[in-house]
Amino acid sequence: MSPFNKLRDRFSFGKYIPSKEDVVLTEDYVEITPEAQKSEKAKLLVQTFKLDNFESIKPILDSVRTGSTIAIVNMLPLKDRDSIGLKRVIDKLKKTVDANDGDIAAFGEHWLIVTPGIAKVYRKPTAVPEPQTRPDLF
Repeated sequence: MSPFNKLRDRFSFGKYIPSKEDVVLTEDYVEITPEAQKSEKAKLLVQTFKLDNFESIKPILDSVRTGSTIAIVNMLPLKDRDSIGLKRVIDKLKKTVDANDGDIAAFGEHWLIVTPGIAKVYRKPTAVPEPQTRPDLF
């Protein structure tokens, strides 16, 4: 008899702590989701996208909503054809990113980076301009 069993018998915890004989195995099953099948160490994916039209935003939004993809978006094709459509796309991206606590930033003239909530885009601190002093006129 193990020391724990002796202790359990001595303090009469038997009715509160189940023994191995009290455990009943059933044929229930547990459904494993795709997220649970991934390794314990989550990986972050960096993926490129190209904006051709407003509908091409859907894969970008889906990948950022998963929370494990940083999207690097080439907006040049849409910028050349439809500047109003580009504004709509960027507004939609901003709203989705804000809702998911992510970040969005432009770099260069033709690229956007869109991150989920687990990543932020580094921005250089802006220098505070010194107050302009006017020379004495008199």
